[in-house]
Amino acid sequence: MAAWDLSITVEDLGPDGPPVSLSVTSELHVGGVILKLVEKTQMQRDWSDHALWWEQKQQWLLRTSWTLEKYGIHADARLLFIPQHKPLRLGLPNGVTLRLRACFSNPVFQTVMGVCTLLNIRHPEELSLLRPVEEKKKKKEKNSTEEIFDLTAVPLSSASRPSLYNGMPIHFAGSPQLEAIYKMLSSPQPPPAPEVLTKQYRPASIVDKAHINGRWLDSSRCLMQQGIQENDRLWLRFKYFAFYDIEPKYDVVRLTQLYEQARWAILLEDIDCTEEEMMLFGALQYHISKVSLSETQTMNSASAMDDLESALQSLEVKMEGESSSASEMLDNMTAPELHDYLKIFRPKRLTLKGYKQHWFKFQDTSISYFKSKEDSIGEPIQQINLKGCEVAPDVNMAAQKFLIRLLIPAPEGMNEVYLRCENEEQYARWMAACRLASKGKSLADSSFQSEIRSIRSFLAMQNTSSSSHGNAAATDESINTLSLVSPRYHKKYKTKQLTPRILDACQNVAQLSLVDAVLRFLQIWQALPDFGLSYVVVRFKGSRKDEVLGIAPNRLIRIDLGVGDVVKTWRYNNMKQWNVNWDIRQVAIEFEGNINIAFSCVTADCKIVHEFIGGYIFMSTRSRDKSDKLNEELFHKLTGGHEAL
Repeated sequence: MAAWDLSITVEDLGPDGPPVSLSVTSELHVGGVILKLVEKTQMQRDWSDHALWWEQKQQWLLRTSWTLEKYGIHADARLLFIPQHKPLRLGLPNGVTLRLRACFSNPVFQTVMGVCTLLNIRHPEELSLLRPVEEKKKKKEKNSTEEIFDLTAVPLSSASRPSLYNGMPIHFAGSPQLEAIYKMLSSPQPPPAPEVLTKQYRPASIVDKAHINGRWLDSSRCLMQQGIQENDRLWLRFKYFAFYDIEPKYDVVRLTQLYEQARWAILLEDIDCTEEEMMLFGALQYHISKVSLSETQTMNSASAMDDLESALQSLEVKMEGESSSASEMLDNMTAPELHDYLKIFRPKRLTLKGYKQHWFKFQDTSISYFKSKEDSIGEPIQQINLKGCEVAPDVNMAAQKFLIRLLIPAPEGMNEVYLRCENEEQYARWMAACRLASKGKSLADSSFQSEIRSIRSFLAMQNTSSSSHGNAAATDESINTLSLVSPRYHKKYKTKQLTPRILDACQNVAQLSLVDAVLRFLQIWQALPDFGLSYVVVRFKGSRKDEVLGIAPNRLIRIDLGVGDVVKTWRYNNMKQWNVNWDIRQVAIEFEGNINIAFSCVTADCKIVHEFIGGYIFMSTRSRDKSDKLNEELFHKLTGGHEAL
């Protein structure tokens, strides 16, 4: 074989170091090239993390047994010999920036797994990395003094879950500085100053919200292939809003960061909520920040004594449950009946008549309604099967408005139905029944009563007691309300008006522990109608105008850009197949009932949309028995597109 010269730049020789020239043959494998290279540099050091990067092809040469010929490398190839792990500045949901070592050669999916192991965040498949929103020059100068917490000295472990010591991963327990960083990751940050809040970027429209989703990195390619350099800044965020197996004892960092991401989404009006909900969110934030300051042992106090206590408590609850379950079993054998007068409204029919009163009956997972109670012996006007439907609350305690919004799957999309209840008691029962029916459960299910109780407690939190107005405001003047609500309310109300309303709402959450308050905050956030929607501006095949595609954990939504109304909804469980024509960058999806849609993406690459859909389908395949082992191959099959096949 004819020998030829290959020149390789070695990063460790410094920026001015000359490339190292090697005499090689096409039959030499990559491992042999590295061996020759290391010998020629004559540097005594650990080279195990180094690998070759082919600059023109933007490719790592990680298969050391492959020959140069198999890779297609000739004398003109520009090769770099560099470490695979490099420092990265990572912005977390709570606003803290960490500098840590990340893998630049693995797919981003694996890099995120490594980062999450380091930070003790379970279920890393729910998170991903995205490029931050560019800041203006002026802001950059001001922020150049921002504090960055260094974790580059902490080794990345190969274990999927770090071993714990005193409730924190063992790699944080080594020094007071690292312990302080872990505490910062695992306890909620104090509310931001109002001026910080008003300076933050806020999406003004649904199109602005769509632009952020164009910044997600590709999970199946590595950081180097996506132009990310050493010490670049990225954001770590929850990307898939399908949170699995939340366990407060093990998920301290995950829960805290999830709370922070939800809180900022509400403060920056990334997700819409009513005024009442905003006051409740404000009260919970105030309570969480107060409790996290006063609780010296934070959420992560996991001493053996706590374990023993919680084990005893759960045993106690189980035994109590068993003794009281005999009567419940009798109740369940005869399924509770639900029938009452409710009002119904169907916006799809182009009428302005509003709500009509009918006699409603709940059976199994269906609602039937009749003209009156007397007619209920005969045929119903209509029977609606709620299995697989969307159930959203629309409640305003002050106005005594108790609406249940149902989105019922139909071949052409979703049919919308509103049910109006008279009072909160009726609402709690019917809402609980609708929620169970949507999951395919009947009223005989044992969770019916607990569902009613949780809805009642949720209503009680919104139902503020006006009698306590004065004294609550008097006892606590330190509350900075402008840090707790979005800037829209800064303009709408004076602090004097906001303080009593938030303190009022506080009284309903004052008894909650830190963990319970965080969980309650997330629960209310997840109940918002727009929760979990990621937007992309698209152009549907055959259409002349841009529209918005909303990608949710269980469905796709077509939204009219002009009016902002939902035009169609398609559910993943009706999806037969989806694919991308990579040449014309068009996504095509086929649903049951011969429904085909196709669209090209305007504000994001079609790979991002493909990954969102595949990612959510992957999330739905997770099950309890396999919860520890991630099926990485399946994730890449569903999200990777043609590159993964």
